[in-house]
Amino acid sequence: MLKIQEIREIIKLIDQSSIHEFSFEHEGSKLKLKKQQQEVETIVRNVVSSPVQEAIQPQVVQNQAPIVETPVQESVGESTKADTANLHKIVSPMVGTFYSASSPEAGNYVEVGSKVTNDTVVCIVEAMKLFNEIEAEVKGEIVEVLVQNGQLVEYGQPLFLVKPE
Repeated sequence: MLKIQEIREIIKLIDQSSIHEFSFEHEGSKLKLKKQQQEVETIVRNVVSSPVQEAIQPQVVQNQAPIVETPVQESVGESTKADTANLHKIVSPMVGTFYSASSPEAGNYVEVGSKVTNDTVVCIVEAMKLFNEIEAEVKGEIVEVLVQNGQLVEYGQPLFLVKPE
């Protein structure tokens, strides 16, 4: 049977590769991973004005990412980006529900300011009724919690920012 850390490593390797589907069988255990292929469909509408009427002619453009305009950030925002550049992100290794404590009555595993080591459990991600403990995998201090208790998280979504020591 594969250990959760081995499965995490396989997921990372598949995510970084051009492979879209992966199957593995060993000693009665089966693992099958599929990447979701994101095909973005953008509809572009050309408006033609005439003295009599306006005609809207839709055109479909496939496999083109939508253009998103973002406002220029002030120098304060740029310094924040620089500050977060040297922070380590603890990311979710799977899709599931984020829990900051082992039970509603228990205290959170970590808070902002908590010191963590490589094997410190920082949260739980529940996936298909399995509660998976997520470890920090870095030594440092928690500077920001990016998700709320009970929130659904995606694979690779940042959960915590850690200032490494």
